[in-house]
Order: sequence, then C-alpha cells, then structure tokens
Amino acid sequence: MFTGRGEDGQPTQVSRTVRGGKRDAQRVASSLESRPTPHAAGRTITDVLAAWQEVNQSVWSEASRRDYASRAGLIAKDPIAKVSAARLNVGDVERWHARMRRVGVGEGAIRSRHGVLRAALAQAVRWEWVGDNVASRARLRQPRRTPRDAMSVDEVRSVITTAREIDPAAGVALRLAAVAGCRRAELAALRWDDLEGERLTIDSSVTQRREVEGDPELLDEPTKTANRRTVHLDPATVAEILALQEERKVVSPYMFSYETGPAPASRIGWWWSRARTAAGIDPSWRLHDLRHWSATVAISGGTDVRTVAGRLGHANAAMTLRVYAHAVEAADRKLGEQLGGLLDSGAPS
Repeated sequence: MFTGRGEDGQPTQVSRTVRGGKRDAQRVASSLESRPTPHAAGRTITDVLAAWQEVNQSVWSEASRRDYASRAGLIAKDPIAKVSAARLNVGDVERWHARMRRVGVGEGAIRSRHGVLRAALAQAVRWEWVGDNVASRARLRQPRRTPRDAMSVDEVRSVITTAREIDPAAGVALRLAAVAGCRRAELAALRWDDLEGERLTIDSSVTQRREVEGDPELLDEPTKTANRRTVHLDPATVAEILALQEERKVVSPYMFSYETGPAPASRIGWWWSRARTAAGIDPSWRLHDLRHWSATVAISGGTDVRTVAGRLGHANAAMTLRVYAHAVEAADRKLGEQLGGLLDSGAPS
C-alpha cells in the first residue's frame, strides 16, 4: 500500500504477508491504512544494519561488537545492501545466499551473516520500519553435524590432576570448566566474591580491546549471551577455590589473575595446552571439551535439557538440544531400558 513519498520525492509502499483468507487480508490492510509505517521511506538494508548496530553497541561485548561490525560490513559490500528495506523479499535473501556460495563463502559464514541480517530486520519490524522479517523465512542449508565424542572421565581427571601440579590455580580453572561448564573467557573474569557458599555466579567474561600501539587492553564485560547465571558447586570444588583464595586473595580480586585486573583468557588456554601434553591425552581435545564433557554427562545421565542449558548459559534450550542431541539419545535409551525393566520385573512402581 502507498505510504507517502520519501526524501527524494518518490512514492513509497509497505507490504505485509498475510497467512489466511481474504477477510484476514482486509483486516491487515485496514490496520496498515490506520497506522502506516512512514519511517521505512527511503531506508535501505545498509540503513537498517547501521541502526541495529548503533542501538546495541552499549549492550554488546567488545568481541561481539567486532564480530557484528565485520559481518555487517561484508553484507554492505553485496547488492542486497542497496535494496529498500520495505521492498526486500525472501527471493532477494536467497539469491544473496547463492551469490555468496558462488564466490566460495562457506555455509557457516553464510549462516553467521544471515543471522546478522535477520536480527537487524527483527529490530526494523519492532520499530515498524517494515512489516515482515523476510530473513526469518528464507531457507538455509542445514549443516551436517557429526556428533563430537566426549572425553572419558579418566582423561578429565588426569588433565586436572596434571594442571594442579603445574599451578594450583590451573587445577581449579580446569575443574571449574568441567564442573560448571565455564568458557575460557568466563574463567578469566571470575572473582573471589562470585562464590557465595556453594553458589558460583557467572556474569562476565574477558575480552581484548586491540589498540594500534601497545599491549591490548583487557575488558571485563558481560558474558557471551549477556545473561547472569548461578551454578551450584560440589564441596570438593568449593574447598579448592577457598584454599586458593586464602593463599592469593591479597594478589588480585580475580581468581586467576596475578594483577589487580582480570586474567588474560590466553593464560587459561596455556594451562590447558601444557596440562594436556603432560597428561599424555589425545592432543585433539580442546579446553572447550571440558565444558562439552559436563553437558554430555549431565544429559546422558537424565538431567533435563533446560537445566543443562541454564547451567551452560545457552540462550535457549533449543540450542542445547541441537548441540547435544547424541546425549539426549543416550538418555532416552536408558529410559527405555528402565521402563521396560520395570514391566518385566513385576516389581511394584
């Protein structure tokens, strides 16, 4: 429908996809007539991306700002960036995908850039610049996921024990990665006062701000998903943290730092690499595999996915379900055996 004229004097229009019959379409048309979206006039995808970044700068971490700016910049180099936001359709988005594939962009990078466009358009819908987020309806190729094996409990114990011999702080860091599912940057940002009794609060992570000259600045910023989460720890892990605190609390307010500021995340990674080599375990295991181990053990042991998602700091349980589908299958197998066993045993329920 006609919504007026843009700054260049050209007529502008807005459309909305309706799933339903003629009466539904008439109702939506009436709504658009009574509440048009004049702000969409003259806006291109470049404008939408710029507005999305401007509004969210203050809530994103330094790493997220860099990543999103890079992806938005790559989108801006494609013809899709010049398309009017009000006229963008699903076909435009899927042809953009095809152009990226033709020049050799991988499916993972395509999904990342598509996610930025989808998020920016979601904001445009909230602001009533456009009536529909067409990126959410465009089809992406589904990746073929090969379930990654989990470390054995013996390997986890071995690498933590070896890390403890390198530095008691290293042993605590790797144990927290396995028990609490902490990411490397989250470990680097942990403070002594994040532990209250058996409850550990994880609400920040360490990122680097790269300057042209000098060493990079370490920043203690919100976690990857900007969510605060609290996890319960076992008595042995708490005891190790308190013993380390008694020895090093005068050095730094941060658990794994030797200075007043946060620890560099690279220190945690170095501890892992050295301990893995000294323990003689498979060199293909990553520090992140301690987090992977904790989630796999929890889900395959029967812990519900929503609880595991909260412990890992995932934005939603659907993400956890996708990543740990193999563990869910193992848990379901155990449940099937348990239910069948109850029927065959004749024991009262």
